[in-house]
Amino acid sequence: MAKQIKNIPTAIMDLLQQRFLAHPNRHEGISWDEVAQRLSQAPDKLEVLQRMEDSGGEPDVVGKSPEGKIIFVDCAPESPKGRRSVCYDPDALASRKEHKPKHSAQGMAAEIGITILNEQQYKELQSLDDFDLKSSSWIDTPEAIRTLGGALFGDKRYNHVFIYHNGAESYYAARGFRGRLEV
Repeated sequence: MAKQIKNIPTAIMDLLQQRFLAHPNRHEGISWDEVAQRLSQAPDKLEVLQRMEDSGGEPDVVGKSPEGKIIFVDCAPESPKGRRSVCYDPDALASRKEHKPKHSAQGMAAEIGITILNEQQYKELQSLDDFDLKSSSWIDTPEAIRTLGGALFGDKRYNHVFIYHNGAESYYAARGFRGRLEV
């Protein structure tokens, strides 16, 4: 069990530690003590991790940034259930005249306090385990594509990661998004 750090809820720390220990292949060379120390210095990030968890993301450590920050990513086997049936961004949401979804992926990510994975990050995540075998996830879309009305999403089928395109205003029950947080 995670030791109680002043003003840090033990429930989320315990859950993160259990997940960290259950999946050592996701974060080789990183110790739980290092993660716990970093989180104790950034309680606001722990609140973001709780929101990731609450929306079905199952965040876990997947590495370190070049600056040495601990990287958490949503590692739920399928796109987080609490973040599905959303279009790509607030502009796409505003452009829909009928049958609007309740939210957008970019808007929801901003509220949670995370960024949506880009294509490279999504492929790196897929190299650690199998994700989105039945669902798909919006990924951060280059402005040149978004300006033309499109957005990108990915999934994994046939042991291969596929990156596709769709209209940014589209939404599907099996498509959500995965987020990233640096601590």
